[in-house]
Amino acid sequence: MKNGKTWLGLLGLLALAVLLEIWRELHTFRMTHYTIVSSKWAGDGAKNKVLFLSDLHNHVYGEQNETLLAAIREEHPDAILIGGDMPVAKIEGSFDDAAKFVEALCKICPVYYGNGNHEQRYKENKARFGDAYERYKKRICDAGVILLENESVSFEIGTKRVRISGLELPMDSYKKWRHSTVRVQDITERIGACPHEEYQILLAHNPEYADSYLAWGADLSLCGHLHGGLVCLPNGKSLITPQFHLFPKYAGEMTRVGEQAVIVSRGLGTHTIHVRLFNPAEVVVLHLKGE
Repeated sequence: MKNGKTWLGLLGLLALAVLLEIWRELHTFRMTHYTIVSSKWAGDGAKNKVLFLSDLHNHVYGEQNETLLAAIREEHPDAILIGGDMPVAKIEGSFDDAAKFVEALCKICPVYYGNGNHEQRYKENKARFGDAYERYKKRICDAGVILLENESVSFEIGTKRVRISGLELPMDSYKKWRHSTVRVQDITERIGACPHEEYQILLAHNPEYADSYLAWGADLSLCGHLHGGLVCLPNGKSLITPQFHLFPKYAGEMTRVGEQAVIVSRGLGTHTIHVRLFNPAEVVVLHLKGE
């Protein structure tokens, strides 16, 4: 009997520790630094830095996200790239917190924004959300955001020319419980062929199709969507995603394939299932350099 009570007490302490860790991870974030090396940056001696943000889901760190904004300002980025899902597409919800945050980012440096499935849900389901997407789009674009809806733009970082594309896939590609197929042809039909003379960054919200992004030719694919998984092993490897897929190939890390790279952000917020365990929210800081 005594041993039984001891084990129950230990299990209770373990459960409490897990709950406290989940609470901590839901209220904090970290700055994750990656160095991106490419021969296309050869000869550029500048310290080029780009920030990647994804999946805020209206989350707020400090009053009006000032804690998060202060950490971003301290990095002095050349550009900020957004991978989508900054608001939460719910009828009873509001995109105000997300819009205020994105508007504030535009006062720091140029901001390039690719939509996620929540922005697409706003856009494609007007019967449910009315003109929410048009209102959200107007607010962020009036603030200076360059919104890429299956579009591409080129700009300079340091002495190098960069092309960035925002890929929107059909909503069917985000279905839970099953995997869809995205071919290179599907990507080309939306944003054209991948050029080789410029460094190509692809904002593609769903990392499940990262192999196709690599085959298309993106030098750097930036994804989010999976929030790093709901629960990870202590080494950060995802066990299960919010879409209930087990052991995803790409979930919250950088994967190099030759000179190409895929980076999946663990995101900054959650929705519906508010769980993070061994899976801290993050701002991704990219250091771009030549070989």
